[in-house]
Amino acid sequence: MTSLGQNTFSKFKTTDSGNPIVDYLTINENCLKQIRELIGQRNEPCEGIRVSVRTRGCSGLSYTIEYALKDKNITKFDDVVVKDGISVFIDPKVSMFLIGSEMIYEEDELKSGFDFVNPNEKGRCGCGESFNA
Repeated sequence: MTSLGQNTFSKFKTTDSGNPIVDYLTINENCLKQIRELIGQRNEPCEGIRVSVRTRGCSGLSYTIEYALKDKNITKFDDVVVKDGISVFIDPKVSMFLIGSEMIYEEDELKSGFDFVNPNEKGRCGCGESFNA
C-alpha cells in the first residue's frame, strides 16, 4: 500500500490563469514521450491532454483521455499537472479517484495505450476497460 505522505495536499501552486497546479498524479517518462508525439502530430493546436472518468463498463467507471482544447473542454475548475512542458488537465469531479496514481503508457505486440496504476481502485472488470473505487 502506498502512503500519500503529509505533503500530498499542500503541493498547490498557481498558474498565470489562476488554476491550481496539483502534484498528486505522477506521469512516467514513456507516457510523456507518447503524449508529446501525439500532440506534435495534431494539425490543430491543443493545450495538452485532459483526463476524466465516465460511468460505463462492467465495473462502473472508465478513464477517458482526450486532447485539451481551449474554449472547448478545458474549464477554469480543472486541476493541472505540468511536467516537462506537458499540461495534463484533470476534471475536478474525478481528482479524488486519481490521488496517488501514476499515468503510464504500455506497448507490446498485441496492444498499446495509456493506463493508470491507481491505489484507489477496488477492482477492474475482466477486460480491464473499467474499474470501481
